[in-house]
Amino acid sequence: MNPSHVVQVAAVMAPPVLFSIILHEVAHGWAAERLGDPTARMLGRLTLNPLRHIDPVGTVILPLLLVATGSRVIFGWARPVPVNFRNLRRPKRDMVLVAGAGPATNLVLALAAALIYRLLLAGFPALRPSVEAFLATLAVRAPAGAGAAALPLALMAGTAVVINVLLLIFNLIPLPPLDGGRIMVGLLPMGPARALARIEPYGMVLVVLFLVSGLFDWTLWPLFEAVLRLLLG
Repeated sequence: MNPSHVVQVAAVMAPPVLFSIILHEVAHGWAAERLGDPTARMLGRLTLNPLRHIDPVGTVILPLLLVATGSRVIFGWARPVPVNFRNLRRPKRDMVLVAGAGPATNLVLALAAALIYRLLLAGFPALRPSVEAFLATLAVRAPAGAGAAALPLALMAGTAVVINVLLLIFNLIPLPPLDGGRIMVGLLPMGPARALARIEPYGMVLVVLFLVSGLFDWTLWPLFEAVLRLLLG
């Protein structure tokens, strides 16, 4: 991918990627505050200001590297919003609600972006080949005629659907420190919950192994594609 193409793709993808991963983290802090823990607000993290959330590797380097290498999966993360679970009024139950707030936010964002996407393509059918080519191959091809000016918004809406569905599914993998793991710790009886919680220091290593081993492709990728077909049509 040549440098000018990387710039084009990054300009289209940066806004929905940043907004989605930042809002995911803010949702955790917002839910925690409602349930008794003000840590995120005290540290100035309940804000959409990207400078407060950017992780140099997860928010900038990794997504750009994936774009530059033509990866079919564009992924990233923001700095985790701090939550002190001991401050929660009912820690075990509230852990489920705080952890679930992030994926729930991604679900809402995916549905909203899908609505915008469908409305744009209904109004400008000529956009569909260009948008579908971008989502499949990151190829930027402007259509001729009416609707060309709406192409960037359609590309961003389609990208937002893809990113938020991916964040939703990935974060629900039941391994701590991912949201799915914290949800499982909150739902399981005390013994199994403690055993699962002890995995957390090694959780990200296990997640990386899950991805590089191909298990993600065999198990969750078909679900990812099915949800995209449902939302994008």
